[in-house]
Amino acid sequence: MKYVDTLQKQLESMADGFVQALPSLVIALMVLVVTWAAARFAVRIADKLTGRTSIRNDLKQLFDTLVRLLVWIFGSLIALTVAVPSFTPAGAFAGLGVGALAIGFAFQDIFENFLAGVLIMLRDKMNIGDSIECNKIQGKVERITLRETHIRQFTGELTVVPNSMLFKNPVRILNDEPVRRDELVVGVSYDCDLDRAETLLRDAVKGVEGVDSNKAVLVVAQAFNSSSIDFLIQWWADTSPRDMRVTKSDAIKAIKAALDGEGIEIPYPYVTNTFKEALPIDRAHSQDKRAA
Repeated sequence: MKYVDTLQKQLESMADGFVQALPSLVIALMVLVVTWAAARFAVRIADKLTGRTSIRNDLKQLFDTLVRLLVWIFGSLIALTVAVPSFTPAGAFAGLGVGALAIGFAFQDIFENFLAGVLIMLRDKMNIGDSIECNKIQGKVERITLRETHIRQFTGELTVVPNSMLFKNPVRILNDEPVRRDELVVGVSYDCDLDRAETLLRDAVKGVEGVDSNKAVLVVAQAFNSSSIDFLIQWWADTSPRDMRVTKSDAIKAIKAALDGEGIEIPYPYVTNTFKEALPIDRAHSQDKRAA
């Protein structure tokens, strides 16, 4: 019976304590509600302030997130102070110690991605709307958050990439300049006029829609191949990857038509068989006749 009485007294004591703390808990809950409203209001004010500036969209998102985070930290500290009278911000920071170290190890990846996201937003390159390539992921940046970046691949899939991967690895920004260089190797037969072939190739690529006419088309003889002399053709086109593919397709068609019009062959690989001794062709025919 002693244990039952002790348990009953403990439960009654806990109930009395909860009733006594109930007003503080209600006030703390109201403080959190006010904090939620204040965070939304503060973000709206931040949007109006940043809307008057010319900063990038990702930096605006970073500013909104930091404002919301600061308001919630301040409101949460007030709510904890009201709900738990013995709680003080100074005591909380002083008591972090080993606990903060353990939390740091446990959430290492989260903190790493968070810091990487802040640094990515602060740097000038790789903005929302850029076409990038990183670790065989190629696509358009749709959104940058403090933890991850959303990349819409050119094949249509959405890839969510941790910010630390984009920060630690080389990132190719495909549309950093208005135009980007593309190239193609074309082989012509050994018996053609190489100067004439070079002129045809250059004029054919110049006439393709999408090729930048302000930049020269480079055509140079590159190598003696097994069946052809190879020309390297380089031109500048729009940075949009889809447009570059279409431009390259049109260039191949234009080159084929131009060479066909002049009767210049784009040779298939030739195979030459060499025998150390002459083949006994006559003898083979005679043996076939006797066998018949």
